[in-house]
Amino acid sequence: MKRAVVVSNTFDGTWPFSADFLKDRWLRAGETFVRLSHGDVRPLGELGLPGDITQLVCLGVSITPQCVSKFSSLRELGLTNRPPSESPIAEALRERNIAVYAPQSEGFWGQSVSEFALGLTLGGLRRIPQTYAQSLTSHDVWKYAQPGGVGVPGARGSQFGDDVNFTNGTIAGKRVRVVGLGNIGSRYASFCNFLGADVAAWDPVAQESVFHRTGARRVRSIHELVQDAEIFAAMLPLIDATRGIVDAAAIDALPRGTLVVLVTRMGICDAKALRRRVMADELALAADVFDVEPLPLDDPLLGRHNVIHTPHNAGRTMDANHAYMSAIVDQFELKLPP
Repeated sequence: MKRAVVVSNTFDGTWPFSADFLKDRWLRAGETFVRLSHGDVRPLGELGLPGDITQLVCLGVSITPQCVSKFSSLRELGLTNRPPSESPIAEALRERNIAVYAPQSEGFWGQSVSEFALGLTLGGLRRIPQTYAQSLTSHDVWKYAQPGGVGVPGARGSQFGDDVNFTNGTIAGKRVRVVGLGNIGSRYASFCNFLGADVAAWDPVAQESVFHRTGARRVRSIHELVQDAEIFAAMLPLIDATRGIVDAAAIDALPRGTLVVLVTRMGICDAKALRRRVMADELALAADVFDVEPLPLDDPLLGRHNVIHTPHNAGRTMDANHAYMSAIVDQFELKLPP
């Protein structure tokens, strides 16, 4: 068995650290690793690779049927995306009986995005980004007590930094309501359940076993789900069927003070209705994704006391990128070492 990895500069820009992880973990001493320089768009067959390669991973480098004919010993090919079944390249690979491996799902995102959602939830409950920013320029944030040290019912006191106008404090005991129990939502629901929340979810296609595993109670409609939410997390991917699925009526039915957590796409919600309620101080928002990206620097959501925001980076961890590579090469006959 002889292995090789080829990687384009464009791929490195999208999936940093992935190719080098594959090189270090999968290739043996002396095996071929080729990284194309910026602007090099040569197809696979023009890279001068040895013709006796048996296992090849091609990351962002184009392949034609003519390329395939140059590798007489090739048995297994790893790609970032499986070619369409009726395409000339797919036909050429079938004729040669070359096994093709590509990620079979987006499972590599799940842990990074769901943990980030948990972090946003904690940050939103405790106002961690806001108090951090305030402490850089003023000591006022340290002044917990009321003037004269006299307690005032319903007012801030010793070491109390939360905003009581919105859901605050611990996840434990909160009513967490989740839309979608897929790769990301099921993990997030499990985290919240483990931390002691009352978790309910809406997902019309999830099996009953998913609800059992996550500790979430099944709710039959989004509009029922939102009625008593304290923390509301919409965790669906954005496709035609999910665009705007959390409609204005659902957004308007969220109880005043609800913390809304978004880490997949804002387009699954009615963004106009969500913005309206956030700007009216009726909802708090903890989001990594937005209806306009990047958010304009004069966007009214930026810097608000009831909003924490990050620049769409929930999924991009080195761990997720390594898992992406493993999703390809674990399918080869020779697995990654344990």
